Amino acid sequence: MHFKVRAAVKEDCKDISRMIMELAVYENMPDQVKTSHEDLERDGFSPNPFYECLIAEVPDEHKTKDGYTVVGYALYFYTYSTWKGRSVYVEDLYVMPDFREKGIGTGLMAKVAQVGVEKQCVRLQLSVLDWNKPSLDFYIAKGAEDLTAKEGLCWEDGWSIYMFGLPHIHGGSRDGGATHQRSQVMAHPPTP
Repeated sequence: MHFKVRAAVKEDCKDISRMIMELAVYENMPDQVKTSHEDLERDGFSPNPFYECLIAEVPDEHKTKDGYTVVGYALYFYTYSTWKGRSVYVEDLYVMPDFREKGIGTGLMAKVAQVGVEKQCVRLQLSVLDWNKPSLDFYIAKGAEDLTAKEGLCWEDGWSIYMFGLPHIHGGSRDGGATHQRSQVMAHPPTP
């Protein structure tokens, strides 16, 4: 299946909001979602955005039964470690169920890693629910290290912290291009 990963634009916020709710339902926490697509527009597309986002898009011939072509997203932001330096934190990585195991998640992760390397980040971090075995398996297969277990970090109950050293994420290349040959990964558009 062909797909492309590109930087989200303001007009994607309704799709991102829809998928945030899908992820929350999967994680059994739909009542926890308080952000609207308007909040996403304001917070991600202002002169000083609080986050950046990539979306995965399929051609019209592969759209969902509901007509969606935006089928995945990775929402991330930058943090700073006084010991390690620049870091990128992935808040969400989500691919709609019918589009999983087609390289889309790998394409999204590879592109986030590429962006992190371009911004001179030394690591990529994320949190995963302990019971979410498919996600845990995905991240571990890509080379993630469980910091909660390794360093005895205390985190919210039921969540574990995982880290990748950049630029080395298995399943993606040093330049962030997805290994899945049918994907097309696009860089961020220039900012005005």
